[in-house]
Amino acid sequence: MLIIIGAVVVFACVFGAYAVHGGHLGVLWQPSEFVIILGAALGAFIIANTKANIKQTLKGVKRALKGPTYKKADYIELLSVLYQLFKLAKTKGMLALEQHVEKPDESTLFAQFPKFQKDHHAVEFLCDYLRMMTLGTENPNEVETVIDAELETHHAELHGASHAVTGMADGMPALGIVAAVLGVIHTMGSITEPPEVLGRLIGAALVGTFFGVLMSYGIFAPIASAIAAVDNADAKYYQCMKAGLLAHMQGYPPSVSVEFARKVLLSTERPNFYEVEQAVSSLPPV
Repeated sequence: MLIIIGAVVVFACVFGAYAVHGGHLGVLWQPSEFVIILGAALGAFIIANTKANIKQTLKGVKRALKGPTYKKADYIELLSVLYQLFKLAKTKGMLALEQHVEKPDESTLFAQFPKFQKDHHAVEFLCDYLRMMTLGTENPNEVETVIDAELETHHAELHGASHAVTGMADGMPALGIVAAVLGVIHTMGSITEPPEVLGRLIGAALVGTFFGVLMSYGIFAPIASAIAAVDNADAKYYQCMKAGLLAHMQGYPPSVSVEFARKVLLSTERPNFYEVEQAVSSLPPV
């Protein structure tokens, strides 16, 4: 939604100010220039990216339009999930987690947290490391290295979307120049025409440069930044799980491990200590 609002502000200010100062908006309507720039940008985007990255870019734009996936309530739920798991492991041993991590869809523990249970990637991420712990993995440093490697790979896949859109933004001004040069070539072919005709042709050519720069810095570069910002915000969900798992492996009580997890969250979405305490105190016994 913010992207749409921002785009409206960009176009309203640019074209509104142009019209207020006496500019004729009709002169800016040059469909052929738009086709050259946007079409060439699309073609370059297809050339520069794999099929998988093209799909990831489309998903990235969708993520940017929706905003961060996880809100404060989601983090409270996640911290509650971690608390229940750690409490069960402390009271009944790590093997008590086996039935939950092997079949999370059928787990009565995960069923207490329906939104988390439906997030298949998050469930798989958490269960994979809990499974390693039930199999005897005890070194938190080694587990941290594996988690970091997985998160780095996951983030690289997601950031491919923002990098692809950034590449389009970087190329837009140059493609605007291409459109402008083609317009000048067309103008030179009509050099014998009267000044008013040449003026319209030159103006149409310059629209290409204008449109390329506007779309680059006013639309595509901000969209790329929005995708990266949303991905970085959502990454905190997994970093939260990482911090909790490592704290648990180091022997801390469930409440302390959850506090480790809570502290890595962004201040805008991080629940306070008392909100988490209230949430976990209302959970059923394990």
